Amino acid sequence: MLIYKKWFVGAFLLFIFGVGLLNVMSSDRPFSERENRPLAQMPAWSLAQFTSGKFTERFETYLVDQFRWKDEWVQLKALAERGVLKKENNGVFFGEDGFLIEPFDEPGDQFVKNQNYVKDFALRAKGIQSYLLLAPTSVSLYEDKLPLFAQTANERAAFETAQRELASVLRVVDVYDVLRLNKDEPIYFKTDHHWTMHGAYLAYRETAKAMGIEAYEEDDFRIETVSENFYGTRYSKANTIGIEPDQIDVYLPKFEASQTVTYEDGQESDSFYEWGYLEKRDQYSLFLDGNHALVTIKTGLKNGRKLAVVKDSYAHAFIPFLANHFEEIHVLDLRYYHADVLAYLGEQRISDVLLLYSVANFTKDPNVIWLSQGAGR
Repeated sequence: MLIYKKWFVGAFLLFIFGVGLLNVMSSDRPFSERENRPLAQMPAWSLAQFTSGKFTERFETYLVDQFRWKDEWVQLKALAERGVLKKENNGVFFGEDGFLIEPFDEPGDQFVKNQNYVKDFALRAKGIQSYLLLAPTSVSLYEDKLPLFAQTANERAAFETAQRELASVLRVVDVYDVLRLNKDEPIYFKTDHHWTMHGAYLAYRETAKAMGIEAYEEDDFRIETVSENFYGTRYSKANTIGIEPDQIDVYLPKFEASQTVTYEDGQESDSFYEWGYLEKRDQYSLFLDGNHALVTIKTGLKNGRKLAVVKDSYAHAFIPFLANHFEEIHVLDLRYYHADVLAYLGEQRISDVLLLYSVANFTKDPNVIWLSQGAGR
């Protein structure tokens, strides 16, 4: 028995020191394809950083991110947890039919602030017609797919609160009912937090009604499946395995349409889709090349209508539909665009502005402050 214990301790120490040595010898990875995010790099040491505790905090993050075989260990942990029938991991529920669903958190003070920022913006946007579209997330439509006793706040109630508070200063577009009526269709990705382009199309039809424009029929588009192996953000966050991938469909106009898409760095494209992302992990960035501070879209229309979309990433699969009705669309992401929004809209002679966020993001995004008068000054 004593020899057995010695062998056990020796093997354990060899494993620990071996893994430590491998971590020291391994090259740092800049990006995690599985988690779809940049990984922490070795922090620069300074006495001030060390005494403040920031160096040790960043060094700990660096060690976690660069741990040898991290992805494999995470997958092993996920396999063990699924083996004991665990129904949730890292804040993501394992729902029925392969749905990975995040609960909706009870809104706090940031939700109230964001409503006030929007109200302030709409009141100051003289001569500009303002609209608000708060997109549901899958948790509000697929409660029946949640595990037994899964806890989530009422997302629809949060939307109705915003609708009640803001309807006097702008047009609030309600897409809950049309999405719920079509919930058995592929309107949300199962492994990602976004809606599909089909879900975005249904929301576009409701938005067109509010804007007084005639929406195109679904038959006016050629629907093409461009990926059948898409794993989204919830798959990465849940660190799970054994889930079927999603497919990505795009809607291509059968009618004549043209556009020039210009990103803030001057890069131009004649397409809403950057096809190279289909060969990467972040396939959702196919739509409008992912996140940018400012994107301008000029179409072949000459109707004088110019739209600004202030948004989160739910807008990326949505904008190609609206582009068929406006001469120009200016897309602003307040996570990165911190200049005076109203001044920009005035300079560009914008006629309409659409604020498009998921309900979940709108309740907690601190960057909505950049809509407000004097923000950042």
